[in-house]
Amino acid sequence: MKENRSVFWVSLSICAALVIWGAINPDNLQEITLAITTYISEVFGWYYLITIMIFLAFCIYLIFSRFGSIKLGKENDTPDYNLASWFAMLFSAGMGMGLVFWTTAEPISHAFKSTPGAEAGSEEAIKQSLQFSFFHWGIHAWAVYGIVALSLAYFKFRKDQPGLISATLIPILGEKSMHGMAGKLIDILAIFATVVGVASTLGFGSAQINGGLSYLFNTPNTFNMQLLILGISTVLFILSAWSGIGRGIKYLSNINMGLGFALLVLLFAVGPTLYILNMFTSTFGSYIANFFDMSFRISPLNEKGRTWIDNWTIFYWAWWISWAPFVGIFIARISKGRTIKEFMLGVLFVPALVCFIFFSVFGVSALNIEQNAIDLISEYSLETTTFGVLQHYPLGDVMSMITIVVIAIFFITSADSATFVLGMLSTNGSINPSSSIKITWGLTMSAMAAIIVYFGGTQGLQNMLIIAALPFSVIMFLMIVSFYKTVRQEVERRKSRKNKNKQSTNTD
Repeated sequence: MKENRSVFWVSLSICAALVIWGAINPDNLQEITLAITTYISEVFGWYYLITIMIFLAFCIYLIFSRFGSIKLGKENDTPDYNLASWFAMLFSAGMGMGLVFWTTAEPISHAFKSTPGAEAGSEEAIKQSLQFSFFHWGIHAWAVYGIVALSLAYFKFRKDQPGLISATLIPILGEKSMHGMAGKLIDILAIFATVVGVASTLGFGSAQINGGLSYLFNTPNTFNMQLLILGISTVLFILSAWSGIGRGIKYLSNINMGLGFALLVLLFAVGPTLYILNMFTSTFGSYIANFFDMSFRISPLNEKGRTWIDNWTIFYWAWWISWAPFVGIFIARISKGRTIKEFMLGVLFVPALVCFIFFSVFGVSALNIEQNAIDLISEYSLETTTFGVLQHYPLGDVMSMITIVVIAIFFITSADSATFVLGMLSTNGSINPSSSIKITWGLTMSAMAAIIVYFGGTQGLQNMLIIAALPFSVIMFLMIVSFYKTVRQEVERRKSRKNKNKQSTNTD
């Protein structure tokens, strides 16, 4: 299948212009993009809260609807991957290495630094810290991914449309529009969000790995070291991309989930086990009890509370939307043959539950240390917080080494997934883009990450990602309408055929 050259070159040019801007004047990039993201949070905060709840409500509706038995593929199609591999790849692409760090850093921040509302360090603040971590990393985030992935998988595998965001909108916007300029702009936006998001992650990830190695082995914490890490990782994820999803990402994801759970069990055993169990039980109950209150919490009369919501909840909601093209396309690719009900149950609840468990074990272990008069916030940087927590428990060195391996594999699988998605978007939706296209995108992302990290423009890139989330949220609403219209027509046609066959049988 031929490359979509106009989409490829325009996307590449936009990314190159952004890199040049970040390299020449990173402070200006950060200042302007920060002003825009602040404006979006203040003016559209209500919009994000309502939007995410609509996405979630639609996902829940589909589980119990008459559409639940429809396959994401032809009637005789079976899943390409078993449940264990499917869940592992879902989790690796959807959350990745960010979870390794935020499971310790976010609860500590919510409890002792910037609380959702209670007095810092109080019992209520400690309870809320885990509750809001569950909220930010739970089913709301996975509903965003689920909407995009479901629509793409349905139109690609059941309706034989190209695996493009624009192709999912043909039923409501028409063939001509989606094959023209409008469709290209939508696909360019998806590519831009993917490149910028993954390049930011590669840059931040190399710093995190460097921080861990420096903490454990006193290796130099410098740009040259980060560049070396980035270079080695690039070679590894290109090799993985070359081998394809069925081998590279699948095997790495399975290995990483095994290592991740081994680390989880080890910390659970040597850490404050009873405290972890009690906090998980209490927090899970609080999460359910306060679900709707948190979901619509905007604090219009409390400036401090509103600032916290803008900095955390609104930021996260925009962040998940901005990552939806990348993660959604990848999830769609690995979900062929599953029914809509099975897909939604798997995507919404299993990864969210895993996130809750990780936050409970790592987060409570970190809170326990902070409560015992050890100031993790001031003593450790974000890159080394998790390593600092592990060092305060038995077998700390062993757990830290496992953590570095887990981060490195998450690093590789995220980049590997992204090269596949970018290859798909720039080859008219091919589900098997050529290795040369994937490698081109992989080298582009790594080069972008290296340049931006060197000149200090990572925050500006992340701000650009948040800005891209606003228009893409509108595209997601259109995807819902398009999917619902098409699937309803399919069910009605199926019902009509059954009625005709029944009438024919009765006549005979």
